[in-house]
Amino acid sequence: MFEGAKSYRKLEAKLSRLQYLNRHKVVYSSNWKRAALRIAQVHSKIAKIRKDTLHKLTTYLAKNHSQIVIEDLNVSGMMSNHSYVACNVAKAVADMGFYEFRRQLEYKCQLYGSKLYHVR
Repeated sequence: MFEGAKSYRKLEAKLSRLQYLNRHKVVYSSNWKRAALRIAQVHSKIAKIRKDTLHKLTTYLAKNHSQIVIEDLNVSGMMSNHSYVACNVAKAVADMGFYEFRRQLEYKCQLYGSKLYHVR
């Protein structure tokens, strides 16, 4: 059992605050550009945390297991449901990066000689 990094969930409040503060600035002013750069840095940090976690997990799985079985999920269907309860589910699914996990696992299994099976 592996715990996800939940990078977006951890930095969501900071990102929301920066976007709120940037909303009232004059577009393309120096202060607006500086605030937009800070927002971009938070987005970059979220992406780097997610990327690092996925690489570490997929490398561990491909190196230490000869057979790996993953379920073929309808991720786009889970993301499209935006009711109140499902909105949290959609956020969590987006935060994990399932497609990137599958893509990395496919090429790393070939690299390390493991077998990858997809279950529908």
